[in-house]
Amino acid sequence: MFGKKSLVAASIILATVAITGCKSAPVQNVVDAPVTTATQKYAQDDVRKAILNAGAKLGWQMKDVEPGYMIATLTLRTHLAQVDIHYNKQNYNIVYKNSTNLDYDGTSIHSNYNGWIQNLDNAIRANLSAL
Repeated sequence: MFGKKSLVAASIILATVAITGCKSAPVQNVVDAPVTTATQKYAQDDVRKAILNAGAKLGWQMKDVEPGYMIATLTLRTHLAQVDIHYNKQNYNIVYKNSTNLDYDGTSIHSNYNGWIQNLDNAIRANLSAL
């Protein structure tokens, strides 16, 4: 029926599909992340500086578009991730904008993207708490 070569080929195909499937995950945005705590209130410019510093330390290119809005771009090898960051003195949002070579299909993206966003969010929080 099936020869050893057919079974090996089928195994390779199944392994490839399994590995490829594991690399995709739903896009995770950061929505309404609070920046004001009961003990600390920040000015909008403080939030801006915390976001800029966090992004710069992680290799993101940060570009002010208008007050309360910037675009952040991360380029790694042949991959590009771009996000909109809207912020004010109460909260901030990090939302998917564009990507290259990250297999974005309208809802899912390469799982590394979500890690980059989580790292950016954590760095922003750390910069805010250091103010």
